[in-house]
Amino acid sequence: MPLYEHVFIARQELSPQQVEELASQFSQIITDNGGTVAKTEQWGLRNLSYKIKKNRKGHYVLLNVDAPAAALQEMERVMRINDDIIRLMTVRVDELEEGPSAMLIAKSSRDDRGPRGDRDDRGPRGPRGDRGDRGDRSFRRPAESDDSSGSGDSEKADTSSEGDKE
Repeated sequence: MPLYEHVFIARQELSPQQVEELASQFSQIITDNGGTVAKTEQWGLRNLSYKIKKNRKGHYVLLNVDAPAAALQEMERVMRINDDIIRLMTVRVDELEEGPSAMLIAKSSRDDRGPRGDRDDRGPRGPRGDRGDRGDRSFRRPAESDDSSGSGDSEKADTSSEGDKE
């Protein structure tokens, strides 16, 4: 029988238990039609790249399926009818992956980073004044009193008044 990787995205309002029930319901459709589900992975609630049917997030689920094409078509038909399913995609593969998928491996590697507030051996940040000596100098406007010699406009005004007197 052909091998498939099937991923579907469920609405964000569903609880993880409801998503698990959906996955088992779809697995049951496969087994009733003569196939088997080798592995089911829940990737959790993830952000979508763009809004789909007014949803910004979705529960991702992967099913590794060994089933005839008719069984897979029936499962996809039921998924398209179900309002809780936002998107689905099925890909035929030569062999199914053993162990966790790349999505679960990436998720577990992010968990190893540690707490965000930990500064390790660098110590506390220190007071704000120790971060540089820019002071007010870089933001100071030029003083208006520096132009005390007068501008050419005032001289023109004086000469024009002298010319009127003559």
